[in-house]
Amino acid sequence: MTISRRPFVKSLAGAAVFSGSGLFARKRETSKLRIGACDWSIGHKQDIGAFDTGKKIGLEGLQVSFSTPGSEFDLRDPKIREAYYQRVDQSGIKIASLGMGILNQRPLATEPEAIGWVSDVVDTMAAMKKERPEDAPEVCLLAFFGKGDLNGKPEAMESVIRKLKTVAGKAGDAGVVFGIESLLSADDHLKLIEGVGSDAIQVYYDSANSNRMGYDIYKEVGQIGGDRICEVHCKENGALLGEGVVDFPRFEKALSAAGYEDGWLIIEGAMKKGSDVVEAYRKNFATLDRVFRGMV
Repeated sequence: MTISRRPFVKSLAGAAVFSGSGLFARKRETSKLRIGACDWSIGHKQDIGAFDTGKKIGLEGLQVSFSTPGSEFDLRDPKIREAYYQRVDQSGIKIASLGMGILNQRPLATEPEAIGWVSDVVDTMAAMKKERPEDAPEVCLLAFFGKGDLNGKPEAMESVIRKLKTVAGKAGDAGVVFGIESLLSADDHLKLIEGVGSDAIQVYYDSANSNRMGYDIYKEVGQIGGDRICEVHCKENGALLGEGVVDFPRFEKALSAAGYEDGWLIIEGAMKKGSDVVEAYRKNFATLDRVFRGMV
């Protein structure tokens, strides 16, 4: 089964940045991009209370943590899923995607049980598609940082490719996409996903991580292509979005030109030390709203 997260088409967004031309309104009406945040970034890692904070911020979606079996708010449990659905209905906030940060501590490359947890994600997301097809997420982030870092580690990379091949077919049949988030370059990201050879394995692009590594993020997204970027972290380290090192208007143009036009923009990090989460994320949301959707 071939999975395509979005049509690979050119956007009018690049032309819509000129104020006074009426194109802001046009961009606002036609944009299919939605804005959310990671549950862990707003202080609620794998915690259903993220919906309360998300509503105060005004988020449209949440990236929800998925961890080991039996952990609190484990989405493998139908009762827990039902509790999440109730919060979706109450708050109006979607479950944008899932995220497996657990792989940073218990790496997919070396942890024997980890591939089983990844397989559990497919089963869980398939169940969500049956239970709530209009609300079920399509993407799960697989994290490769800390102990799970793949950069400059070819043996670990090959191990991950071998293991992902064992679940890629199952994920494809279920309409699930796994997004690789790592410190790899665009070349190495492509090597990994092409090594698996399935549209169910794509890139979860993070603006701050790649920029910190010295990669040209504005070129990389075009190199990878919008049809192979399943979701995007809009991130800064120690600064609000628009006040750090990432040029988000330029990043928006690069993503648009690459064909990323109807996915989620997930805010991660992007806070000054000691600042209030709700206040900071309201500002971050407003920045993405303006830059990517032309709202002023």
